Amino acid sequence: MTEGVKRYHAAFIAVELVSFLKSSIGFFLFLFILKGSSTATWVIWGRYIFLIASVWTIFSIILKWYFHCYEIVGDSIVVHEGVVVKKQRSVALDRIHNQVSNTTFVHRWFGLTSLTLETGTSGENATFTFPVITEEERQRILLSLERGEASIEAVAKGKSSNTTIHFRSTKKDLVRASFTSLSFLAIFPLLSAIYFNLADFFQIEETAENALDYLLIHWWMLIVLFVLALAISVGIGFIKTSMKYGNYVISDDSERIYIEKGIGNFTSFSIQKHRVQAVIVEQTILKRLLGLASIKLLSAGAFGDEKGQEKSSLYPFMPKHEAYRILQIMLPHYHIEEKMNRFPIKVLWLKLLQPYYLTILAIIGLMIFKREWLWVAAIVFGLTILSRILDYWFTSYIRHGKTVQIRKGGFTNETFVTHRERIQQITVKHSWLQRKFGVATLTFTNKAKPLHESELYGVSNKEAGTFYNWYHKK
Repeated sequence: MTEGVKRYHAAFIAVELVSFLKSSIGFFLFLFILKGSSTATWVIWGRYIFLIASVWTIFSIILKWYFHCYEIVGDSIVVHEGVVVKKQRSVALDRIHNQVSNTTFVHRWFGLTSLTLETGTSGENATFTFPVITEEERQRILLSLERGEASIEAVAKGKSSNTTIHFRSTKKDLVRASFTSLSFLAIFPLLSAIYFNLADFFQIEETAENALDYLLIHWWMLIVLFVLALAISVGIGFIKTSMKYGNYVISDDSERIYIEKGIGNFTSFSIQKHRVQAVIVEQTILKRLLGLASIKLLSAGAFGDEKGQEKSSLYPFMPKHEAYRILQIMLPHYHIEEKMNRFPIKVLWLKLLQPYYLTILAIIGLMIFKREWLWVAAIVFGLTILSRILDYWFTSYIRHGKTVQIRKGGFTNETFVTHRERIQQITVKHSWLQRKFGVATLTFTNKAKPLHESELYGVSNKEAGTFYNWYHKK
């Protein structure tokens, strides 16, 4: 099948220009507003460099739009890139693992969207992005991926007619998310940053000190202002959370899992069920206290960065039992056991005997730069001890059938579940100290981007051998 070479929508230029303006607005304000009256040499040169860079960027965006194009040829997608140095990349359609659509505010203005196709490889050529295309063009590309009459109808409608919605976020979920994510506290560092930046240009130190003295005398005004600031913070936190996690929908059909979210900036992610390499359940201390959990789906084509992990995550502030129930329905082969095997107490002593590198670095740094703050090193040492105790307390594992499940971590713990067929390799290693305690470290490697490694520290030599033989039975 050949559809011909296509260029991205002309709105590509506007989208790229808006992106450029967002990234350069800080430099513009600094050089032309805050330093507007300055005649310093470095400021003048900075303005010239900024103007030259701006002209070149605008010119290169136009060239990029003109020269970058793509086509679907047979069973492959071919992308043509480069202005001076030409590059042509192609990928077979059956190598596409995941699809991500992202519709920003700017896309919405023009009624457009973007599409990213993830392959199972890693590196800079692992993804194919169509930054500005029409919704019809997105559907056409997805149709090429799916093939078959039934699938064509499904994609044309966006999803299969057999799609089941398992979760749809409500206002109650957003309120819970805004408090759990602590996003309402973001206003304080923001105000602090504004204050210190303004203080560099305006003499507000004295004014601020006088205002603080006045408020300390009239303490009731301080309470009113604090409550007001807290109310504004909660409001901002709720709006921020709603923009990110509003309209969160988790659904599936027999082939795929679909995750959609966002108000204004809309993102949709879909993954084929048989591509899921492992399931990761994350819980911070706060989430453990509130009975919440975040479940991430690990796949070969998933993005390795934090944003990519967010896209493949079920609603991150869902009650744990609800998250487990949805996971069990969508991926019945990934059953999570709560009761697992713990390690003997000697593993705790082994953890406590490990070198305290962070404490040593803190002592050295404080000795050089802030000797009077040496007491901070004692806090670092105490937190390290507490982290190791919690890590021992929560670390456990279980192997049942072809499934292995590992839980580890102190302040934030992670439960990792995968199948024997999904493990790329198992590594057994033991240091001199571990050999004295008769234990080893097992590392499970799964296909992801980059490769995902999950480590089980302190398993007995006998159990490590059993794990090793279990893996080689596949």
